[in-house]
Amino acid sequence: MAYKTDIEIAREANKKPIQEIGAKLGIPSEDLLPFGHDKAKVSAEFIKAQRGKKDGKLILVTAINPTPAGEGKTTTTVGLGDGLNKIGKKAAVCIREASLGPCFGMKGGAAGGGYAQVVPMEEMNLHFTGDFHAITSAHNLLSAMIDNHIYWGNELEIDQRRVVWRRVLDMNDRALRDVVTSLGGVSNGFPRQSGFDITVASEVMAILCLALDMEDLQKRLGDIIVAYRRDRTPVYSRDIKADGAMAVLLQQAMQPNLVQTLENNPAFVHGGPFANIAHGCNSVIATTTALKLADYVVTEAGFGADLGAEKFMNIKCRKAGIAPSVVVLVATVRAMKMNGGVAKADLGPENISAVKDGCPNLGRHIENLKSFGVPVVVAINHFVTDTDDEVQAVKDYVVGQGAEAILSKHWEFGSEGCAELATRVSEIADADMANFAPIYPDDMPLFEKIETIAKRIYRADEVLADKKIRDQLRQWEEQGYGHLPICMAKTQYSFSTDPNLRGAPTGHSVPVREVRLAAGAGFIVAICGEIMTMPGLPRVPSAEAIMLNSEGQIDGLF
Repeated sequence: MAYKTDIEIAREANKKPIQEIGAKLGIPSEDLLPFGHDKAKVSAEFIKAQRGKKDGKLILVTAINPTPAGEGKTTTTVGLGDGLNKIGKKAAVCIREASLGPCFGMKGGAAGGGYAQVVPMEEMNLHFTGDFHAITSAHNLLSAMIDNHIYWGNELEIDQRRVVWRRVLDMNDRALRDVVTSLGGVSNGFPRQSGFDITVASEVMAILCLALDMEDLQKRLGDIIVAYRRDRTPVYSRDIKADGAMAVLLQQAMQPNLVQTLENNPAFVHGGPFANIAHGCNSVIATTTALKLADYVVTEAGFGADLGAEKFMNIKCRKAGIAPSVVVLVATVRAMKMNGGVAKADLGPENISAVKDGCPNLGRHIENLKSFGVPVVVAINHFVTDTDDEVQAVKDYVVGQGAEAILSKHWEFGSEGCAELATRVSEIADADMANFAPIYPDDMPLFEKIETIAKRIYRADEVLADKKIRDQLRQWEEQGYGHLPICMAKTQYSFSTDPNLRGAPTGHSVPVREVRLAAGAGFIVAICGEIMTMPGLPRVPSAEAIMLNSEGQIDGLF
């Protein structure tokens, strides 16, 4: 049987005017700022008016550690949203926006797949409504104002060796990781070493995704620490007088984007921090707005549950005062085989023993998620090559872990293929079985928070950090930042910091290479192993295959 490609399916979508999609959630057309006919931003006034309304049920979709075989977390998120609407529930989807970096690199699009997609797919994966451009501009405006302040006399007495605010670009460009700025003479300023991160790693991105409203956004922007003086006292963005202009650039970007699934159900697509280098969740304002408007909100957290879900629970839920009623953990038979040692080229033939060998990775995630006090359902994202016996092997393993697994065929059949999963998930959500709590308290010392994540989530024996890093953490505690949560930056491919160590490893160490204080976002970033905050392009980047065809359509995004 020949299957249509994701992009072919997306092009055949029978989209409805975005005003009709908004009406499903009770959003009047005058409170939608349209970007064309099929996407719009929701006004801040309307969002503010929803405060005080009862929240719907929050459903988190996460996954096992990603493999080249593909897991389909976003596809499952969209399929579950459609499935809930199919069985008569009022549901909305909340996912992140796509970064141009991985889109032109190796990851591809971020709008789902098959018959479980969000549209307009091409625009979502490219410029969309310009949010990432606004974040990039606001971030780099602050960079320019720091250098300009130093050039015109440095009234704040910034130590040029201790400027910690780097620049950003929404592209994978390893050549910009470490650069020297202001070369070329007196008129260009004072040369210093700096570098670029990818936009999704920007603290401005994190702030936009964690801020409750514009007032909170501007306060957080002002709280950004950009440099230190010779006496080690911090210099803030508000000292540079950049916070107001940054907020102006972000005013429209702060408004959540409303689009639709292939089945014309509402989807909020807003914010886009990566989970391997940032906190990996869509915006708080989109999620909390959706919870006021829908009875069920399906949202996702990036990469595996050891990264995205951990940060969703320990950072986003803690900051926003929300809690999931149930977690859906996505796994595939193919990924189980890869975790069991099978090469990608050999995933086709039935191999039940390899499936069983790979299941401990799934089991580790189930156990971790349960430790937050939330019920877990495993969604087996169906691939057409899966055999009944392989699927049953996964189901049997999950039952042994005290959970249940449901086969879902949303990629192939849309909501009809996800009805069983949607029914069970809604039943569990309605039963109010969750007793959610983060895995560490606010007042735990910062290094102990890092150790708690490394030992309880990654199953590491120890955290390796030199005296300089430990002293830095203690200094931040003395400055009043000890209550902040930890945002771990590490490889997404393994529980460890070694991307090649699959399965459920134990007995490993977590080396912390660097720590960064994101005072505006409200967390401490611990950079572990070889993880980079500015990715590079692969040997054969996806950009080589992306082009306009003879009909002016975009080819190669999927």
